[in-house]
Amino acid sequence: MVNPIAEEAINVRYSKLAEESCCLSCGGAVHHSQAQEGEICVDLGSGRGNDVIRLAERVGKKGFVYGIDLSQGMIKKANKNADNLGIDNVEFKQSTFENLPLKCGSTDLIISNCTINHATHKLRVWQEIYRVLKPGGRFVVSDIYSSEPVPEEYASNPVAIAECWAGSVTRQAYLEQLKKAGFNKITILEESAPYYKGKIHVSSWTIMGVKSLENNNCCE
Repeated sequence: MVNPIAEEAINVRYSKLAEESCCLSCGGAVHHSQAQEGEICVDLGSGRGNDVIRLAERVGKKGFVYGIDLSQGMIKKANKNADNLGIDNVEFKQSTFENLPLKCGSTDLIISNCTINHATHKLRVWQEIYRVLKPGGRFVVSDIYSSEPVPEEYASNPVAIAECWAGSVTRQAYLEQLKKAGFNKITILEESAPYYKGKIHVSSWTIMGVKSLENNNCCE
């Protein structure tokens, strides 16, 4: 599970940001997602619900979109935004990513923008993503990785983790987690040069992976 102290730091920071006008996303996963009419989609770290609403419009009334966020403030803001626009094929759920409140093999598409780096147990997150995807389902994720292991004094600092840099892992570690979760082929859609953030250098990337069509095993 998420470290309770880090979880609270994330909740506090993003509940406050829910009412501010700043941009919170580090990538454009939704723009690469190619959501289709009738699909069931999930946005991990759905924030104010902007990408959930975009996906809901693309999948239409025959489709549905879930927004998952840890922050109470963001969930409240997202529900308000969807209600104001009359979007009813969406649902926002407050949850960690390590235990997604979704049925096994229930989704066609999962997106996320710069939020998986917050998770304490990232392999567990990727295992959950694999679990809830249908065979042939896909993820499109924008996130960051570090150029070198984050020093422990920052990696264990809840505030630094909430600021979207100290929870990052190296590129190699990231790819190993994906493979262990079951994603054997990863497509890199975008990747930046390293840049300074907090106390380390990180890179941003957007990646895509597909759950094997042969994998029909589904354990709740």
